[in-house]
Amino acid sequence: MEPTDRYGAEAPRDAPDARTTLPRWTRNPVPGTAEHRSTVPADVLAVLGTLGERTGMPPGTPLLAAHAKVLAALTGQDEVTTGYVSAPGAPPAPLLLTAGPGSWRTLLRDAHRAASAPPAATAGDATGAARPPTDGPRPETVVGPSDGEAPDENTVLRVSLAPSSGVLRLRYRTDALDAPSTARIAGYYRTALTLIAADPDAPHHRASLLSEPERRCQLDGLSGPRRPLPDRRVHELFADRVRRHPDAVAAEHDGHRWSYRELDVRANRVAHALLARGLRREDVVAVAGERGLTWMAAVLGVLKAGGAYLPVEPHFPADRIATMLTRASCTLALTGTGTTATLDRALAAAPGTRTLSVGTAWAERSGDHDPGIATPPDALAYVFFTSGSTGEPKGAMCEHAGLLNHLLAKTEDLGIGPDDVIAQIAPPSFDISLWQLLAGPLTGGRTLIVGQEAVLDAGRFLDTIADGRVTVLQVVPSYLDAVLSLLERHPRELPALRCVSVTGEALKPGLVRRWFAARPATPLVNAYGLTETSDDTHHAVMEREPEGDRVPLGRPVRNVRAYIVDEQLSPVPLGAPGEIALSGVCVGRGYVGDPGRTRSVFLPDPHHPGERLYRSGDFGRWLPDGTMEFLGRRDSQVKIRGFRIETGEIEQTLLRIPGVHDAAVVVTRPTGAPPALAAFCTGPDPLPAALLHDRLSAALPAHMVPASFHWPGHLPLTPNGKTDRDALRALATTAADTPAAQGHRPPGTPTERRLATAWSTALGIPQDAIGGDDHFFDLGGTSLTAVKAAILLDRAITPKDLAHHPVLADLAGLVDGRRPEPDPQDAPPPAEHPART
Repeated sequence: MEPTDRYGAEAPRDAPDARTTLPRWTRNPVPGTAEHRSTVPADVLAVLGTLGERTGMPPGTPLLAAHAKVLAALTGQDEVTTGYVSAPGAPPAPLLLTAGPGSWRTLLRDAHRAASAPPAATAGDATGAARPPTDGPRPETVVGPSDGEAPDENTVLRVSLAPSSGVLRLRYRTDALDAPSTARIAGYYRTALTLIAADPDAPHHRASLLSEPERRCQLDGLSGPRRPLPDRRVHELFADRVRRHPDAVAAEHDGHRWSYRELDVRANRVAHALLARGLRREDVVAVAGERGLTWMAAVLGVLKAGGAYLPVEPHFPADRIATMLTRASCTLALTGTGTTATLDRALAAAPGTRTLSVGTAWAERSGDHDPGIATPPDALAYVFFTSGSTGEPKGAMCEHAGLLNHLLAKTEDLGIGPDDVIAQIAPPSFDISLWQLLAGPLTGGRTLIVGQEAVLDAGRFLDTIADGRVTVLQVVPSYLDAVLSLLERHPRELPALRCVSVTGEALKPGLVRRWFAARPATPLVNAYGLTETSDDTHHAVMEREPEGDRVPLGRPVRNVRAYIVDEQLSPVPLGAPGEIALSGVCVGRGYVGDPGRTRSVFLPDPHHPGERLYRSGDFGRWLPDGTMEFLGRRDSQVKIRGFRIETGEIEQTLLRIPGVHDAAVVVTRPTGAPPALAAFCTGPDPLPAALLHDRLSAALPAHMVPASFHWPGHLPLTPNGKTDRDALRALATTAADTPAAQGHRPPGTPTERRLATAWSTALGIPQDAIGGDDHFFDLGGTSLTAVKAAILLDRAITPKDLAHHPVLADLAGLVDGRRPEPDPQDAPPPAEHPART
């Protein structure tokens, strides 16, 4: 069985020492070595000596056990590789140590067995010892008797303990560690040795090695700034702005502008109409319709009436909408523009939900004044549904205090004020849509709602941003990549744009590098957060590209505590990987109608009584500058086009299709293309991909429908019997790189070949895998990759053209048909025949 870390992620298979890479912790890396000395108390040494005599273990065993515990804490892994010096003057040999759950006595026994194993033994042999082969790179750490040697270029840390004097000596490379961090690590060794002596039978995996000053630093010192929230709700602060400048433009969409007064009056009418229908505090109100001014008034109206806002996109499958309405006990649904027959079916399937047209609410003119409903800060403000691993969506509930805190963090960290124009581009079901909608009116600025057709055409999008004089913009990285590709091909001025925020997916350094090459004077803000924590909890404001191979998440925003913890919710050592947990006003109530899942991740904060804590399932670590770095997910959640998806929900939906006996969904990341979903199914007979696509489309949003479907015969398994998702990702990549065996017609005309080249780049698949009869979206295309393809073709087509003509040959025919016939008078004179010259 391959070694795994304590969170279930496979360790690299080709580099044993890579499993024990120490966190680098120095803000001033300089070449050289240094030494730290401290003393283990004499009484601890005496107890350890007696323990060794009773058990027959050599004197060096306690240090080796402590070394295993410290390395496990520093790396976040239960199996660690170190260099072991068995006797003074002996060369260090690679040694694999295990620090899984158990007692200190078990840790001592395992360390003794590992050190006693013959040099040729390997992990998993009959002796139960763990000693990897001696070839390959040297481990970063060495433990054992001191031999006077300083760390070499491979050895970062060398640890020794003199049994007679109790001197603990740590020699370290100064380009990897500094003096304070090494002293902190020495403290971990002393603590581990002290705990072994105090109670060998205590469970070591529940013990923390951190000193009290380090705990307090992590639990309080690295938190966001503490700032009191005003005793007002978001809609009340908006009302203050209405009184201060009623005639200023509050919002604009598709050429229509509403002043603060007009938006307020329309929102008040909605609120009065809801109250007239018996709306009570915290009753959930669905707002169903396309983005626009009507939507904005409806959202504010729900908040003014004391209700909780639930976004519903009318194009979502009817069953999913009905599930959301029922799960949230939704009492009323406000319908606006863009309602569909699908929405009508969903509402019919949720008999407890009554409907009210926003137009009807306005026409009733029940009241133009604010209804004055008292709303406490802990009242429910909204419910956003995200993907759920059990096959059903889960609705995250967030309160008014969390909503207000997030909006104030955005306005403070992005410097939003009365002169700003905020672009609203996210769909209503994406939680970032809410701050994009309300931050402008909260500060006296303006919201520009950018229509979906403009969003799907990068050229029109940039035109809209420029013409609307947008100053602040937030997009997902994959969309920024598409827009940046167009700016790189056709540079243009965006004179008003002063800040761009990126969220929803991991931001890669290469994209940051390209951004500052194109727009060196425009800051880029990497934002991180979760729906369950009232949206973004971290902001990294960058004015130049960061160093390293990851983009930091930045510091927590105001009134947010962020921890990096182990499975016991105890802080891990600074720089060590662990799970990101969040606490404070940002944490929501849980999942509506789902107490089981709520209890699993929404917990009382053990470090700050009276506050809620949310376990994110994300990995991260602290950096020496006090910022946080994102390392990935620990479960099956992925991000596609900024939407958080649990592949388990897609798998459960596949299993409900007759003929599908087993299913697994993985995310692939083709070179140069956004992440894509690939589904693997088994059953008596393969089902057509079109059928699976249609069945999933009827039950799931478009961003959750896999781009490809595969029938491998059986799902590959890991040695411990779990689905081998790495093998599935490799299969998906291989399939994407192989042209169809049958019916593959290579592109024939120059236009088809030109289109195939653009498709290849946009989709991240080889050009020879694209045939003249291939369907863009069957190859993994999305609305975003359609935008990229249009940019690559210099806008000879639009994303809408691609949606209407997704087959390569059909699209080529459209392009060729648009070309005017050449005028004979404009034709160049015929060339002379070479023989006549």
